[in-house]
Amino acid sequence: MRLRGLLRVLAGVALAASLAACSPEDALAPTPSIYAGPGATALVDSPRSTGDDLSLIYVTDRAPMTDPATGALAYGAGRSRFMSFGTVDVDVIPPSSPTETGKLKLGTVSEIGRFPEGPYTTEPTPKGVRRAPDVVAAHENAVAELQGEIRRRLATAQRKEVVFFIHGYNNTFDDAARTTGNICHYLGHDFVCVVLTWPAGGKGMFMGYNVDRESSEFAVADMKKAIRAICETEGVRAVDLIAHSRGTDVLTSAMQQLGIEAYASRSSLSQLLKAKNVVLFAPDIDIDVASTKLFGVVSDPDARYGPKKNPNGLFPQGNVHLTIYSSPDDKALGLSSFLFSSNMRLGQQDLNRPDAKALGEGSGSAGLVDFIEVNGTTDMFGHGYFLSNPAVSSDLVAMIRYGLKPGDPGRPLVQINGPFWRLASAQAN
Repeated sequence: MRLRGLLRVLAGVALAASLAACSPEDALAPTPSIYAGPGATALVDSPRSTGDDLSLIYVTDRAPMTDPATGALAYGAGRSRFMSFGTVDVDVIPPSSPTETGKLKLGTVSEIGRFPEGPYTTEPTPKGVRRAPDVVAAHENAVAELQGEIRRRLATAQRKEVVFFIHGYNNTFDDAARTTGNICHYLGHDFVCVVLTWPAGGKGMFMGYNVDRESSEFAVADMKKAIRAICETEGVRAVDLIAHSRGTDVLTSAMQQLGIEAYASRSSLSQLLKAKNVVLFAPDIDIDVASTKLFGVVSDPDARYGPKKNPNGLFPQGNVHLTIYSSPDDKALGLSSFLFSSNMRLGQQDLNRPDAKALGEGSGSAGLVDFIEVNGTTDMFGHGYFLSNPAVSSDLVAMIRYGLKPGDPGRPLVQINGPFWRLASAQAN
């Protein structure tokens, strides 16, 4: 018993170190395969010789702070009871020679507004409890300011489409912004890009993972509120939601709640939120827990569909599609699985396992989801392949920017069976 406990502590330290590798460096990610090599597609919005500026919208429930080095606004790893939003500039510096690596440098962080401090104040009335009118007014003002910034960007965007990114464990605010910058740089500048960043990266190694895990749960309500507000903005035609590692649990939890809202209103996520793609990279979630979050409404015929139950009736699915990338070579999720005595982490599943097949049979037959297995490693722990593997980032570009489906030319996927596909690493070690 003592030995097993010691092994769990050691596994926790190793897990923290490996998942810390989720944090991207300042380097520009390798160019996706779709833009490189013979016959490749021309790089959209290719960087100018003087650099290529990006401006991201951020939404965060990190506590604001003053950068001790510059005196500028920053956001730390502490939790905030209010949600802030604003803009962050990203400068993409292309390599000056084929042997060099490009860089991403963060510029000014400018806060636009804040939502009221939670939990929102209530007050008694003769007919019951209501939200305090001044708090509701402050909330509505924050929503209007956030939506106003989205509308301003939509006005100049060729595609009226919003891309969200939610990061994983031990990522700072800067890490999250750089990762989003990498994704949006390669998608092209005709999207509106939003980084949703929660209070990760604060307490060191082993204990840090435990704190971040609870901070990710803390953030779900705020991220749900932000997603809803942005997706309901006038002029938004479609949204793509991307998450990595621990951030996939934040996203699936928020989408579970929003999905219940949609079902109860006799709608769908694609109708209510214009959701087009939900993409999970290396999900750090137990496979059984993921199943209940992703498909809970499907498995609950007694859930209210409008004013009544709808056990045998049809309900709208819309066009939203879920794509899950996993890798049996993901060492970080292997440690996570051991530490939490998990049957299998969703992001490490072997698509030939019975539990993976059962998950696919329950969802894939309805065209709801595709499972993509990534073989080989392109980073130390095989966990950051969504940026480090040019074949994976290429597949994301093909899906989001060009609207290609599995099996279409341009997405080099080999079908295993049904909704299961395999993508070999472009640079496997």
